Amino acid sequence: MLERITWESRMSADVDWLSRFLAVVSVSGRLEIRCAYRAPWIIDSELSSPGEVPYHLLLRGTAKVEGPHGEVVELHAGDAVLFPHGSAHVLRDGSGLPPARTHERQTPNVLLSENEGTGERLDMLCGRFAIATPHDRWLRAYLPSTLVVRTGRERGAHDADSAARHLAALVELMRAESTDGRPGGHAILSALSAALFALVLRVASQADAPPSGLLALAAHPRLAPAISAMLAEPARAWTLPELAALCNMSRATFMRRFQEGLGKSASELLQDIRMSMAANELKNPARSTEAVAEAVGYQSVAAFRRVFTQSIGVTPGAWRRQFRIAAEPPAAHA
Repeated sequence: MLERITWESRMSADVDWLSRFLAVVSVSGRLEIRCAYRAPWIIDSELSSPGEVPYHLLLRGTAKVEGPHGEVVELHAGDAVLFPHGSAHVLRDGSGLPPARTHERQTPNVLLSENEGTGERLDMLCGRFAIATPHDRWLRAYLPSTLVVRTGRERGAHDADSAARHLAALVELMRAESTDGRPGGHAILSALSAALFALVLRVASQADAPPSGLLALAAHPRLAPAISAMLAEPARAWTLPELAALCNMSRATFMRRFQEGLGKSASELLQDIRMSMAANELKNPARSTEAVAEAVGYQSVAAFRRVFTQSIGVTPGAWRRQFRIAAEPPAAHA
């Protein structure tokens, strides 16, 4: 029998759902700009390229965020905001006055943007995460268009072991590295940006009112076992009664709560997990399409090709070829 993708062989059996999720959806990040403004100021961000997730970390001051659907959220020092769909958005001070002129200069690790305002001070770090296709579709499907996390005002935020406290410490380290010109600063900031993504999702999932989608579902203590199981053993022919039993629920209750929390069924989530893992495996030229199909739970290669094409938008062969061509040296293209 061909090798199945059993992530238990690659991870400890008790690895949490978020770590398994991030093992499938690899994320890189970079810190780009530090904004040192005084009111009035405005930051108008256009729609990001596919797979890019802008983020802003408020170190000092306050800001108003205008999201893609016209919603306005007020940020305070210690807050972070992400745009998982790459949506256009606006950040501004609350004065309503025309923004002051800005000036930019390159520092060792980030671009420093300052302005000629005289009002309330703002200190903010701005960057973006990069999520490779097709995993960026996960974010659009399972995370909200605007994700705000608070590190200073959530319940338990001041506990030494709280996720919010850890996120605040990470942001402080990023602030320090962004102002120092010490060797390795750029590499450290890139590594910290990737860790930032995981910590933001952890804080959001543990909030009093987690955002709708995967974070709210995973935060439900009785539903999390089903998500962890599907991520751990995607090739297994999971049935609804089996998943419901893991959560100590009846089949009907499990289906209702899963649909209410995620907006999709458990079978739809399992299919997305399988196709994302298959997309990763198909990048390996040593793995045949047949081997990948069986590894994610399909005995029929034809059925796998059909589902993969519907989910990803191209056939497994076309998906594989684009990575093989990208990996070839320039002479090979000629």
